Amino acid sequence: MSLTTRSTRSTRVLSATLAIAALALTACAPGEQSTATSALTPAPSGSALTPAPSGSPAKTVDIPGTPVGGQLRWFLDVVGRPPIADDELAEHLSAEFLKEVPPAQFNKTLEGLAGLKLDELTGVQPTAIVGLISLPSGRLKLSISVDASGKINVLRLSPVASPSPTPASWSDIDKRLRAVAPQSGFLAAEVTPGGGCRPVHALAPGEPRPLGSMFKTYVLGAVAQRVREGKLSWDDKLTITPELKSLPGGELQDRPDGSTVSVREAAKLMISISDNTGADLLLDKVGRRAVEATNAAWSDHAKRNVPFLTTRELFVLKGADYPRLTKEYLALDSKGRRAYLDRTVAKVPLSRVTSWQAPRELDTVEWLGSPSDMCRAFAGLSGFGDREVSEVMSGDAGLGLPREDWPLVWYKGGSEPGVLTMGFLARSAKGKTYVVTTLTSDPSAPFNEDAITQESLALIRGAFALL
Repeated sequence: MSLTTRSTRSTRVLSATLAIAALALTACAPGEQSTATSALTPAPSGSALTPAPSGSPAKTVDIPGTPVGGQLRWFLDVVGRPPIADDELAEHLSAEFLKEVPPAQFNKTLEGLAGLKLDELTGVQPTAIVGLISLPSGRLKLSISVDASGKINVLRLSPVASPSPTPASWSDIDKRLRAVAPQSGFLAAEVTPGGGCRPVHALAPGEPRPLGSMFKTYVLGAVAQRVREGKLSWDDKLTITPELKSLPGGELQDRPDGSTVSVREAAKLMISISDNTGADLLLDKVGRRAVEATNAAWSDHAKRNVPFLTTRELFVLKGADYPRLTKEYLALDSKGRRAYLDRTVAKVPLSRVTSWQAPRELDTVEWLGSPSDMCRAFAGLSGFGDREVSEVMSGDAGLGLPREDWPLVWYKGGSEPGVLTMGFLARSAKGKTYVVTTLTSDPSAPFNEDAITQESLALIRGAFALL
């Protein structure tokens, strides 16, 4: 969810869609797409690679000297020399990865990657890298990440989505947004000096929608409030325990039980890579009711988020013995639900959670808010004036606003099957601050996430140009 989540197992695994080789090794996490499966199947009908640039000279790409950078170098090397021995694969690929993609299957995939070249890196995180690669037949997006031991737990190759054209008017944004999903909300607003949101343009700004991992802005707000009150420090340590571990996205779930992480690092991972265990650790530290209080201060729909779920609780309710647990939970009042989470849901092991592909309980077992609510959340975070908060929120998710015009850009989004949300705060060179948010959902079918992401980014990019 993002929950951007992508796998109900402790790792996300190789996903390669190669039209030329007709191969697809797939494993996703709940919230980004679907089940943790791995199979040799034909490429989707009609899929195509973006043509590779012709006649352009080869260029050297600067790969960071981090563990994930080292694993990327290894992968670029082995594509030219399959088959790779089992012991070498075990040195570089996590055990969970190899359960999903055994050596024979991994080597079979490598055979379809002959001639692969790295063109550029488009995203670099401490434990994850995204870039563009070229094959003789076209270009692909490469995503790679490593676990706490430095071994590869995600290796994904996917078609490059073509950028959507930037809209030239508010009416164009409205028209295209309605075409994206049956349930869409949009708000472009200026943040006032008092921390309010002055709408510039909106589409259903007050309608609550499922938020996916955008709920983590409320967790960050509760953390920042505790820091302001002197009750918490960014340097305080959080202990990773089995009962607080969640499912990916993220990396903290792979760290040893009993290890610690600072509040600062957990917050950065919670926002930058949507680390679900980081979110649950922080929510546990400040307390569920503190997050509910932050949600109530920034949202007109906070009552629908009581009790405020952890990511682990959502996974269990939606993915373990579904729909029995969900039905029992929803039949209770808020007091009864709190007790049910502690008495029943907390005792369900994550091993019983299975992923889901179709939208599930988007209006009942989710975090809900409207575009106006999310604008207030971004404005509220900005109002702390905390440098740590700003560093945690900084990022543009590929939006690509000109930095000379927009020197400060914050981002948080979220997803699960049938949900994609994106929110940006940006401060102009003239000192004005704006928030643009899109909340899209479809309770009947999952999204083509790459396509809707590109379209949403184009609409948001156009909105900032119109502001």
